[in-house]
This record gives sequence, structure tokens and C-alpha cells, in this order.
Amino acid sequence: MARQRVKKGRLISGILVIDKPPGMSSNRVLQKVKHLYGAAKAGHTGALDPLATGMLPICFGEGTKFSQFLLDIDKTYIVTAKLGIRTTTSDADGEIVAEKPVNITDAELLPALDSFRGDTKQVPSMYSALKHKGQPLYKYAREGITIEREARDITVFRLDLLRFEGDEVDLEIHVSKGTYIRTIIDDLGELLGCGAHVSMLRRTAVGNYPIDKMVTMEHLETLLADAKERDISPYDVLDSLLLPMDSAVYILDSVTIDAESARYLRFGNPVSINSAPATNTLLKVYIGEEQEFIGVGIINDDGMLAPKRIVVD
Repeated sequence: MARQRVKKGRLISGILVIDKPPGMSSNRVLQKVKHLYGAAKAGHTGALDPLATGMLPICFGEGTKFSQFLLDIDKTYIVTAKLGIRTTTSDADGEIVAEKPVNITDAELLPALDSFRGDTKQVPSMYSALKHKGQPLYKYAREGITIEREARDITVFRLDLLRFEGDEVDLEIHVSKGTYIRTIIDDLGELLGCGAHVSMLRRTAVGNYPIDKMVTMEHLETLLADAKERDISPYDVLDSLLLPMDSAVYILDSVTIDAESARYLRFGNPVSINSAPATNTLLKVYIGEEQEFIGVGIINDDGMLAPKRIVVD
């Protein structure tokens, strides 16, 4: 008989909003935070480039079941575009492929920026994590292989010019899921005829997560050191920073069911609810007056609430 593998680490659930430092991959940040928390299970919600900094929600335990919802919501960035230099990766980490003089005026820049606002299509960069035959595109790119990519629908909800000095342009951009800021900057450079790449990128918002809840790696390490010095459990301090799991699905409407219906739902069975919305509608599910969050359900073809992502009790 095969032996059941026992997971190592604490069975904690929740979401930490980390301020990713520069020069570190999102996966490296994830592993360091998972170690600090002694967590059995953790996952991030959409990688940031090593060059980039800013908001990176990390889900622990049962919270990982809702990470996809954070992948699918809109995000906001502040970016500095360096004009006159185009690189292989469209950022400062890439190799220079072209250099041109910069003689851009406001009269040229402003209408160029306007062309990116609203609903557009974007061809993902070869240096992205999108997968082709199970491998991320950037692996093919590093081998000099170009894969044909289809243009995808994206929305730039807001694009504000913050600064334009010489060969640098600072922008604040609020975009839909799946939008590559590096590609916007590369396309902008080509439109202006001088080339451009990202020299600084910071994600300032993921959905409606409050920026004041974002913590740095240094702050976590300081809290650990302080707890050790005071001879108290570091996890009591660290766990207080976790946001509830339902914060990942804030955009969904909610429904409250009784304990008996919750038991049926947790066993994989659909349950009846009052005033069920349209088929395939996703709903946050809570139990009773205590409003205990137990996951996300979906309205099936029979108008009943079926389990979609349910928290293990």
C-alpha cells in the first residue's frame, strides 16, 4: 500500500500582501515568505518581473483556491519608459537591439499615448510566462525560437502622464488582466519611431487591496527578530498581518446559507437558495449570522447553488 505523503508546515489560511523588492523573482519571494510563515502551502497571484517592485498578494493554505480570482482582476502600475533604446525583453534586463536619437515633443507623445487607452488588442511578449506546449514563452525566446502568438483583447482603463523629461516618460496605468506593461512601452517606442523599454516598474494596486496593508520583506524579518527577542511566538505576530480569504473574491455577490445546506455543499452537492441569479453566476458563500466564509459556489442549470471552490473545514 502506498504511504500517504504528509505535508510539512503549518496549516494556515489567508492572504498576505507583500511589497516585492527589486531584483528578486516572484517565486523566490513566495518561497522566502512561505519559509518565514512555516506554511505548508502557499502560492502567489501573478508573477512580477524581477526588475519590478510592488504589490504581490500571496495566498496561504485554503486561500490558494481563490488565487485565480486575483489573477483575473485589474491592476495598476507606475512605469518609467526610457526612450531611444529598444531591448530584447522590453525592459532594462534585456540586451539592446536598437538605439535611436530622441527628439519627441509633447505634440507627438500625447496622441501616441491616447492610442493605448480603452479597448485594444495586444500581442504578448516572447519574454512572458505564457505557455506553449507546456513551456513558458521566455524559455523559447532564450533559445532564439519565436512562437506565433495571437493578439489578445485588453483594456487600458486609465493611462496618466506623470512626467516627460528628455528621454524619460513616467506613466500610471490601470489595466485589465493579462496586460503586459512592457509590451505597451515597447509598442509606444515603435509608434514614436525611437524605440523604448521599461527602466522602472512598480505595481501599486491589485483589485481593491489596500496599499496600507502591504508589507515589506524587511518588515517581516524585523517582526521575527523582535518576537525572538521578546521570547514570544513569531507566528502570533505574522498571522495578524493576514487578510481574510474572501478578500480575493470581493467582486462577487454573496449568498448566506444555513449550516445544513453548507454541509451538503461541502460534500459536493448542490443546494437550493432563494432568488437564485442567472446560470453560471459565481457567488461568495457564507454560513448564518456569523457570516463564516466557506468558499465560492456557482448557479447550475437547475438554478441551484453548486460548489466551485469550497474551503475544507
